Amino acid sequence: MPAIDTTDCPVRMVFTGRAAGNLASHVGDDPFTVLANRQRLADVLGLKPEQFVWMEQLHTNTVTVVDKQQDAPVAATDAIVTTAENLALCVLVADCVPVLLADPHAKVVAAVHAGRIGARNGIVKNTVEEMLKLGARPGSIHALLGPAAAGESYEVPREMADDVEKHLPGSKTRTKKGTPGVDVRAGLVRQLMSLGVTQIDAHPADTITDETFFSYRREKETGRQAGVIWLTGGK
Repeated sequence: MPAIDTTDCPVRMVFTGRAAGNLASHVGDDPFTVLANRQRLADVLGLKPEQFVWMEQLHTNTVTVVDKQQDAPVAATDAIVTTAENLALCVLVADCVPVLLADPHAKVVAAVHAGRIGARNGIVKNTVEEMLKLGARPGSIHALLGPAAAGESYEVPREMADDVEKHLPGSKTRTKKGTPGVDVRAGLVRQLMSLGVTQIDAHPADTITDETFFSYRREKETGRQAGVIWLTGGK
């Protein structure tokens, strides 16, 4: 696959699937295999592996601003924001919602790990607020939500669904079996709109049922796909 030409595009956003291989170093996979997968992804994107910025994702609502390359994953954070060009912000998922945010005019981008807990506790809201501090405007932010667990498959206890709905309105749903469920993507779309972010695209894939993606709920021990976003320096 040829490298992606980013010459005239100020922001690039990419999601991977199972075909790209496991990109996570914390799930027990062979480290050399993970490094090879990351190298292949970098080659396809026209980047170098050292340009990738990873996170130590802990289902927090913590947002961290980065401005340079990192030797290790950014500690204890579930969202990273930058105004620096050619830093590829990465989020790893296997059912959680990968959220990529960009204001191409203000030159501010972010990658967010929005699982049920983090989304419930405001990780996306906190990220948007951090972007605004750096000059972004809600009406200029484009949000891209990636493949994730769909509400029709994401079954949870009724009390849990009620709790998430209380903090993330629009997320409570029913599964295809008629049981209580949570649709984190739907809740996040509603939350983003309430924040004034209206340029929203959401990938429809359900990682729990679509085997072209890794799924923790389906497989338990599994790899991770990624969302990647970066400022290219283009116009």
